[in-house]
Amino acid sequence: MWQKNCYRIVVKVGTSTLTHDTGAVNIHSMERLVRVLADLKGYGHEIILVTSGAIAVGAAKLTPGSRPSELRMKQAAASVGQCQLMHMYDKLFGEYNQTVGQILLTDADVADPERSEHLSGTFLALLETGVIPVVNENDSVSSAEIETGAHKVLGDNDTLSAIVAKLCNADLLVLMSDIDGLYDSDPHTNPNAKLINRVEVLSDDITGMAGGVSTNRGTGGMITKISAASIAMDAGCDMVITNGTRADDLYDIVAGKDIGTRFVGKK
Repeated sequence: MWQKNCYRIVVKVGTSTLTHDTGAVNIHSMERLVRVLADLKGYGHEIILVTSGAIAVGAAKLTPGSRPSELRMKQAAASVGQCQLMHMYDKLFGEYNQTVGQILLTDADVADPERSEHLSGTFLALLETGVIPVVNENDSVSSAEIETGAHKVLGDNDTLSAIVAKLCNADLLVLMSDIDGLYDSDPHTNPNAKLINRVEVLSDDITGMAGGVSTNRGTGGMITKISAASIAMDAGCDMVITNGTRADDLYDIVAGKDIGTRFVGKK
């Protein structure tokens, strides 16, 4: 049963939040995120976590000091890294008496109507039983995020998280990145860039601003986040871009306060 003022929340955490520059897991950052998510779940919210970082973490174990360039080696690194990430999530969430379940997706899983319907049912079953789904693209068999070229449904975890939010009829999607939100120009090059707190319409001006704003690490930039916002808003889900180094901000974001940039879903 839903409680008053409790929401179904999808939180996407990027590679830059989960790992150090070396690719090793940032345990301190991961612990803070898990603590806040477990606390929000304890309050009554339903939590779905979309995680990045598998390739970076796996590469740090397989080829320390360098990131593989060959597709098959990246996919091998993803296999190793995904195991370590899930081990960490299971251990950390377990300390707060929370159970996690793993879901790995490919393009075909969300593009095919029948498979998509089964996937939606799996998410709902996990949430009904109090489990926190931990989602990632199945990079070991899919090259959608790793490689570019052919048409892809997913392609990055920003888009993946928006599709998950739509599948699950989520109320809120939070993208935790290495930038505070959407600025009117690139804050890395313009010290006077202004943060935009609220977007209700994805105008050409907004899209143009995203083209001039970059993030430091990971595969997704601001353009992919605007694309994710379009999917979420059309599904009636609010989306917030926020800085992943401040996990405690999730409390204020859930409360509706002006943290990061909020894209308002169509009601």
